Amino acid sequence: MWIKARSRGMILLIGIALSCLVLSTASSSVAQKDAAPATGGEKNSVISVNVSLVDLPVSVTDSHGNFVSGLARENFQVYEDKQAQKISNFADEDIPTTVGLVVDHSGSMRTKLPQVSAAVAAFARSSNPKDEMFVVNFNDIVSLELPAATPFTSDIRLLEKAVLRVNAEGRTALNDGIITALGQLRSGHRERQALIIVSDGGDNASKHKFAEVLAEARRSKAIIYAIGIFSPDEAEQNPGMLEKLAKATGGQTFFPHSITEVTSICTQIAHDIREQYTLGYVPSIAEVEGSYRKIDVKVVPPNRAKLHVRTRAGYVVPPKMPSSPAVISGKS
Repeated sequence: MWIKARSRGMILLIGIALSCLVLSTASSSVAQKDAAPATGGEKNSVISVNVSLVDLPVSVTDSHGNFVSGLARENFQVYEDKQAQKISNFADEDIPTTVGLVVDHSGSMRTKLPQVSAAVAAFARSSNPKDEMFVVNFNDIVSLELPAATPFTSDIRLLEKAVLRVNAEGRTALNDGIITALGQLRSGHRERQALIIVSDGGDNASKHKFAEVLAEARRSKAIIYAIGIFSPDEAEQNPGMLEKLAKATGGQTFFPHSITEVTSICTQIAHDIREQYTLGYVPSIAEVEGSYRKIDVKVVPPNRAKLHVRTRAGYVVPPKMPSSPAVISGKS
C-alpha cells in the first residue's frame, strides 16, 4: 500500500512540474510578444505610416512665353483648397516621361496623317532620350498600335509606322481614345506622364461621355496637350472640350491655321514637358477619399517680373493604400 501511494505521489509531482513548465514557457512567449527586443537600453516600436505626397509639374514662363529657369523653392507658394502647403520636395530638372500620342484617324484626317506622322517624329527627336511613348489611333475603333511585345518605345521609326498603320476612315471616337490612353499611362514606368491629342473634330462615335473623360483625367497624373486641327466648315468641332482637359491637367491647347504648323507645335510641347519644375508636398488638411482638391501655385520672382504659372487645377484624392509598418527606434 505504501509503495502504491508513493507511486501515486511521484506521478502527481511529475504532473505538477510539467504544468509549471508549460505555464512558464507560455508566459515567456507572451512576454516576448509584448516587449520589443532591447539592445543597449533602446527598444523598437512598430507604427503605421500612410503619407500621401502630391507631386506637381509646374511650368513658369515670362510675358513672351519663354521658360523661366533658375527659380528656387523659396520662389514658390502652393495652396490646396486655399490652405498654404509646405513644399517638401523641389526639383528643377528634365524628368523622363511616359507619353501617349492620341491620333485621330477618322475620314477627314486622310490627307493630314502624313504631316501628323512627321510631327510625331519631330516630337520624339526633341524629347528626353529616356522618355517612353505609345500610340493610340482612333476612328470608330480605338487601337494601341505598337507591337504587343513593345508597349512603349522611343524608336522614332516605330512611332511613325504606328501613326500610319491605320487607314483614315469612319467616324470619331475621341472620348474612347482618351480613356484608352489614360489606361495605358498607368502601365508606364516613368514618374511624369503626358498625353498629346491630335484631332480635327469633335466626337460622334464614343461609348464614353466627356464627363467620364474629365473625371478620369483628374484622377490621373497626366498633363494633357491638345492640337485641334479645325476647319471653319466643320460642324462637329469641339475646341471647348480640349481646352477643359488641358486646363484641368496643366497642359495646353493649340489651334493651328494650317496642318504644316503641327510639327513646330509638337516640338514646342516636347520642350514644355522637359522645362518644368516639380513641387511636392504632403497635404496639411485631412484627405477624404474621392474628394476633389483645388490647387493654386504662385511664384514670387526675385526681380519682381510678371511671370505666368501653369499646373493642374486640382486632383482627386485616391483611395488610401494599406498602411505600411515602419520601425521607429526610441529610448526605453
